[in-house]
Amino acid sequence: MEIYLKNIRVVNPYQNMDSNYHILVRNGIIDYIGDEPIEVSTNAKIINGEGLVCAPGLFDMHVHFRDPGQTYKEDLRSGIQAAANGGFTGVLVMPNTVPPIDNTQVVEYVKSKIDNSIVDVFISAGITKGLEGKSITSMYSLANAGVVMFTDDGNSVLNSEIMRRAFDYAKQFDYLLAQHCEDYHLSQGFSANDGFVATKLGLKGYPSIAEEIVLSRDLMLAEYCGNCRYHAQHLSTKGSVKLIKQAKEKGLRVSCEVTPHHIVLNEKYVQTYDTNYKMNPPLRSEDDVEALIEALKEDVIDCIATDHAPHSSHEKDVEFEKAPNGVVGLETALGVCLTYLYHSGHLSLNKLIEKMSINPRKILGIPQIIFKKGEIANMSIFSLDDEWVVDKQYFKSKSKNTPFDGFKLKGKPRYIINKNQFFASSL
Repeated sequence: MEIYLKNIRVVNPYQNMDSNYHILVRNGIIDYIGDEPIEVSTNAKIINGEGLVCAPGLFDMHVHFRDPGQTYKEDLRSGIQAAANGGFTGVLVMPNTVPPIDNTQVVEYVKSKIDNSIVDVFISAGITKGLEGKSITSMYSLANAGVVMFTDDGNSVLNSEIMRRAFDYAKQFDYLLAQHCEDYHLSQGFSANDGFVATKLGLKGYPSIAEEIVLSRDLMLAEYCGNCRYHAQHLSTKGSVKLIKQAKEKGLRVSCEVTPHHIVLNEKYVQTYDTNYKMNPPLRSEDDVEALIEALKEDVIDCIATDHAPHSSHEKDVEFEKAPNGVVGLETALGVCLTYLYHSGHLSLNKLIEKMSINPRKILGIPQIIFKKGEIANMSIFSLDDEWVVDKQYFKSKSKNTPFDGFKLKGKPRYIINKNQFFASSL
């Protein structure tokens, strides 16, 4: 397979690269990259790069593909298709499957389903067995099987002694522990952010302190156990931002992520009782949204991850309080971030690509993508200025529970190239 990218803007912050180039990809390898156009064979697929950007493949380090166990919502194949359609060439799947990814047998099952897929699928496993928070998993054997991060995502490890044991063990091998920060004693039964909107609607609130208490404890444990690697998942409050900033200033080895929906939407959207605005953590206040955006600008927040959480329509089409938490995000993330972060002037294009490609790989210890002759071609190609309206019927995901259906966006995914395969987005 030959693909010729003709006069395309190439942006790779890892290489301090931002200029127009001509690129020839032959059999999955970059055969030529340079300022001057070249002659290519008649069999080559030629892409006119005018108005397009070629970036190192986007990476989402927080997705739920529901496989094994809940494949009516999503499976590994449909999840991979959704990722590709959204412009991603790499993802990290969460372990809260049925059964959970807490042993090597389930890891091998996942690996058997992703062989030779155009999207690189990396695997996280539970910190604790069954994601129950009672005893830690066999991290060493799981890491040897290919696991790159440990988390009970979907659950929070509330027992401080168990979390300390996990840090003590992880420190020996420099494993990365990640946490869904939530004190269920404060948030149990919630439907919305604790505040005026929840009170007005008569909904049980989730106070911001429920996130911040667990985050604060984990940061103290990470330091106490020897400055362990720690990643805070889908942060949502200005208090959490403050805690992460203080930890980084102390030199702790911490990182964190934010979702596109938490930097665009706020608790007011819940007033429609549309269950596609129900997620965990919940949509927060306008002040929280502003703090999250500022934290992205200041590099307090390292990366953007979707927390892609598919649910079927029959599960979401119920009363607000009874609906499961979670929204899909892979197929809207790039458009949403270009619209509300790049075009709004909050982040430069280089900075946005850092948050969506470079930093996730850095956090996980995955090799960075290099654009030069002889390197494997791993590329996300997108338009900066194409305007489009989100229509969930064009999603490749099995589930359509998006909060952005009908949103008008500027900038969209076009193609990905990875592992000698090519994919054109249908959005």
